[in-house]
Amino acid sequence: MKSELNRNYSEVTEFILLGFRTSPKIQILLFLLFLLIYVVIVVGNISMLAVIKIDSRLHTPMYFFLRNLSYLDLCYSTVIAPKTLATFLSKDKRISYNGCATQFFFFALFVGTEGFLLAVMAYDRFSAICSPFLYPVRMSQQACVRLVIGSYICGCVNSMVQTAFTFSLHFCGENRLDHFFCDVPALIKISCVDTFMNEIVLFILSALIIITTTVIILVSYACILSTVLKIPSTHGRSKTFSTCTSHITVVSLFYGTVFFMYAQPGAISSPEKSKIIAVFYTLIIPMLNPLIYSLRNREVKNAVKRIVLRKVSSH
Repeated sequence: MKSELNRNYSEVTEFILLGFRTSPKIQILLFLLFLLIYVVIVVGNISMLAVIKIDSRLHTPMYFFLRNLSYLDLCYSTVIAPKTLATFLSKDKRISYNGCATQFFFFALFVGTEGFLLAVMAYDRFSAICSPFLYPVRMSQQACVRLVIGSYICGCVNSMVQTAFTFSLHFCGENRLDHFFCDVPALIKISCVDTFMNEIVLFILSALIIITTTVIILVSYACILSTVLKIPSTHGRSKTFSTCTSHITVVSLFYGTVFFMYAQPGAISSPEKSKIIAVFYTLIIPMLNPLIYSLRNREVKNAVKRIVLRKVSSH
């Protein structure tokens, strides 16, 4: 039995991404929609990276972290979008076994890192508002770099564990993934062996990351709220808390969708629900993040104005 299982497992050298099973006309419309979203993601996040790089007034810890957030959004959407766009127009929806593992590894790496980075950004706001005199020490350049590297290390550990557990499964010839990219729930569903341990690992890892980072974020904002409420003037309270609103919006979108996707024991039971939620956190959130930070952040808007004015005056 074991040798037969291994023989069947070795036959699975590629997967077929079923994606969105609709008519050809709808496939073309979806392609155009996804292409538009991806173009906005690329333009928005590269623009954010450029603005922060060019404007010296944005060379602060807060915008250092925001630059890394834009980089992560650009990376993990790029891991998913090009292959998804190709499957809309092509009858060949195959992805190699190694390609599938690679896609999932980098996706889990960038998404996991973003979760930890959002917690770091909450700690940054806590330090700036609650301990302004200690802020230059707590958020020195070296400290900021260490926090970002730490986020990547945590994301990498999560990705390695999930990739190792997921791709140690046997698939026994079944290679049709009811998804538009290689994700754990879809891979678990087509495995021919008991996946209880994999589901537990997925749940524990997701819950551990969400709980740890959420606690950091909630404690940070509880302290921020307490400090802001002590400010006597309404204008002062509004101005101080305004630096946090963009981050709170991004955190709510990111953690809300990730929780519904991974941190519920029954999250893998509905493929169609999984696809819709996956579109939201793989494409919609990376598209919205630069818009949120540019439209709701006065410093970014002012930086864009300064750059535009410099360009106009130089001509």
